[in-house]
Amino acid sequence: MADSTALALARRLGFRAGQVVMEIGYHDDVDQMLREVIEQVTGRSMVDEEHRGCVDVVLLWHRQDDGDLADALAEAVPPLTDEGYVLILTPQPGGEGRGARYAIAEALSATALAQDPTELGDWTVLRLVDPRTKH
Repeated sequence: MADSTALALARRLGFRAGQVVMEIGYHDDVDQMLREVIEQVTGRSMVDEEHRGCVDVVLLWHRQDDGDLADALAEAVPPLTDEGYVLILTPQPGGEGRGARYAIAEALSATALAQDPTELGDWTVLRLVDPRTKH
């Protein structure tokens, strides 16, 4: 069971009961506590990129060697519901596999999404939302 701080963070990131969360880029370096808390708050197991329905949130773990972030975002955005959002998790500055900040900024410039950064242990979380919707 997750502690109250982790639950508060999950809620601050916008997770709610019943949401469908798609996870992309899972490897053994991800934050397992965050994954557990997301499933606890939503009451559902996360789906992977093979899921063919709509999703409320895309949890995108992205490291420097994972390829082009703009391409990953191009695949992550279409299954989102109108009120959906993307969380990009990248290793903290100085962490192994962290993407260059300019690459992240460049990838985001190709979308209409606004960002809201949060620190989470070894990861930086960027919450990307469509500024035209209410979140």
